[in-house]
Amino acid sequence: MHFISAFVIWLLLTWSFGIPMLVLGAIVSAVASVLFQELLPEEKGMFVSPVRAFWILVYVPVFFWYIVKANLDVVYRALHPAMPIHPGIVKIKTNLKTAAGITALANSITLTPGTLTVDLTDDGYMYIHWINVKSDDVEQATKLIAKRFEWFLQKIFG
Repeated sequence: MHFISAFVIWLLLTWSFGIPMLVLGAIVSAVASVLFQELLPEEKGMFVSPVRAFWILVYVPVFFWYIVKANLDVVYRALHPAMPIHPGIVKIKTNLKTAAGITALANSITLTPGTLTVDLTDDGYMYIHWINVKSDDVEQATKLIAKRFEWFLQKIFG
């Protein structure tokens, strides 16, 4: 499965279907699938499910909407003469159970401007650097930072 995924990505990136490029792509894909198999999620076959594929397709535009919204907020704060920021590190709690789901949440938070995942703990807590701390209460901070992503990621990663 890893080989096929790598080969499809190779084809999409090169968009070359000549015999030499197909052979080279097969070799590179085989080497990559052997070398990097330990880095892939333990939940094998996760993305084969049509239901999960549907939720991924729903999640991507929602995620980009929050990225655009956060970018505008950061630009406003950077250009405002008083620079209205209140930076700090807050603790949030995730209900996601799988390593892939927690990683996806941490990456979604980090890729959203104004927030950065600093640390993850084994008991489901994350420490997030937030450009404008609105609450340092765990439940309220979780609601403001993570819940918008977590609902979708729960559907994708279970």
